[in-house]
Amino acid sequence: MSESREVLLVMHPDRETTKDAAREVATRFSEAGIGLRVIDDEVKELIEHDSLDELCTLVAPHDDPARGAELVLVLGGDGTLLRAAELARPAGVPVLGVNLGRVGFLTEADSDALTETVQRVVSREYTVEERMTIDVTVSVEGRIVARTWALNEASVEKSTRERILDALIEVDGRPVSAFGCDGVLCATPTGSTAYAFSAGGPIIWPDVEALLVVPSNAHAMFSRPLVVSRDSVITVGIDPFGSPAVLTCDGLRHIALPRGARVEVVAGEVPVRLARLHPGPFTDRLVHKFSLPVKSWRERHAR
Repeated sequence: MSESREVLLVMHPDRETTKDAAREVATRFSEAGIGLRVIDDEVKELIEHDSLDELCTLVAPHDDPARGAELVLVLGGDGTLLRAAELARPAGVPVLGVNLGRVGFLTEADSDALTETVQRVVSREYTVEERMTIDVTVSVEGRIVARTWALNEASVEKSTRERILDALIEVDGRPVSAFGCDGVLCATPTGSTAYAFSAGGPIIWPDVEALLVVPSNAHAMFSRPLVVSRDSVITVGIDPFGSPAVLTCDGLRHIALPRGARVEVVAGEVPVRLARLHPGPFTDRLVHKFSLPVKSWRERHAR
């Protein structure tokens, strides 16, 4: 008896290009005998207009939709991939992204390579790598009130624009610096090319076992990014006499932080698995995604 194969499709539902790509994916997987699962609240309009319900199985987002799937295929940008990672991580299923957004740093293929990407999935011509995550705990007066996680970053930010956030950063139980700021980002190496990079943090190669702390618009002399061991414990304390804040993980999970709250960040116990089609070094990905110039100034302006 032949092995049954299924792929979960996660997509950005509001783009016409995404709908066109979804039609192609559904058709090609069906022809290859691979079952396709889709999140029901993402594809209602698509199914109503194209009758794709015969080519895929609708699953609810809260019913562990990735469990038992071979792969989670993403059509969209990094935001869509992060949402897919939220579904794939508990099941240990790898995520493969096709970029239909802008930079798409986490995605593996561009939209013009969709047909090739689907064929590589059909032929199982991909590898899987694990990416470090972070586990985040929120406590108030010594009592844990929330737990969450992130693949890219956990950001502690002021909850109102007109106020300033008074924060104390601790590493391994020792205070490092206290200052007023817009926020503090705690990122993984994967997240070092995302929000943390925009806030002035360094780029960390994904195989480096480290955690990154990046203050955002800090009013202080010592507010440089910190790179600490993956075994370290990072704590961001909110001034009990200051303003409340908000914790956001990967731009998806939001937790209100009252005055005096403490946010503890450690290396995550469960990684996110990313499927790769191109085994080249991270350096090549960096140059490609950011369109970095690799010729000297004289070479680029030679007459």
